[in-house]
Amino acid sequence: MKPPDNKVAIARVREKIATNLRARVVGPNANQRTYEIMDAPGERWFAEDRPIRLVHGDASMFIGGLRALLLQSLHPLAMAGVANYSDYRKDPWGRLQRTADFLAATSFGPADEAQKIVDRVKAVHLKVNGVASDGRKYSATDPHLLKWVHVAEIDSFLWTYQKFSKAPLDQAGRDGYVKDAAFVARQVGVVDPPETEAEMRAVIQSYRPELKSTRESRDATKYLLFKPPLPGAAKIAYWLLVLATIATLPIWTRIPLRVPYLPIVERVILRPLGYMMTAAIRWVTSTPVEKLSDS
Repeated sequence: MKPPDNKVAIARVREKIATNLRARVVGPNANQRTYEIMDAPGERWFAEDRPIRLVHGDASMFIGGLRALLLQSLHPLAMAGVANYSDYRKDPWGRLQRTADFLAATSFGPADEAQKIVDRVKAVHLKVNGVASDGRKYSATDPHLLKWVHVAEIDSFLWTYQKFSKAPLDQAGRDGYVKDAAFVARQVGVVDPPETEAEMRAVIQSYRPELKSTRESRDATKYLLFKPPLPGAAKIAYWLLVLATIATLPIWTRIPLRVPYLPIVERVILRPLGYMMTAAIRWVTSTPVEKLSDS
């Protein structure tokens, strides 16, 4: 058998990285789960040309997901539920995998699979309730908190898609994405979710008086940004994503998140870094043209 040429060798490395990345994001049963969501027959909630499938299928979601977590942490009651019920310090990948699974199933999966995961999330929410450190009661079934989590996510996913994707959406596409996401939000209990980009911006603005730095949010920020439980090489790649994420955060979040605002550095270095990282992820996870068996 002849030694592999450069193209095949590169394809093998590419596939190995992609497999490891999918295992981190999807879980150890990545191949089976991919079939259940992407390849299984059945009617979907969204047609193939819907904006939600474009946004949620893009590599910019890696940066968007980190941005969403940081934004969500600024609501004291939403963060209290995460701090008290999520084992994100010991098992951060478990939380990431559950979130990725929900987004993939509802955006791409058969309708019955999407409904199954929605029902699972709602059952978990019933168990998440308590008293925050400021003495207020919270519940994961509270429509007000659910709406904040929802808008922080879709704002983040849409913002990073617009900045780092190959084909940003026009206004109709952006409104279409928010409307698609609203359909999913209603399934998990969000009341009157925004259906246009302008409505989404207005909802986020309405929450700003409730958002602030807390011990729990500072702890989450420190953990997400500086203490990821990863081996050396993976930690370096993660920190590059973190740097790109910081450049996407709204200015008004910087003081409560204790994250500096360096406009020139962000414009000249960090945002281009986001383009580079998403392009690299997109290249790694796309299907190689060459068939390795041919070697």
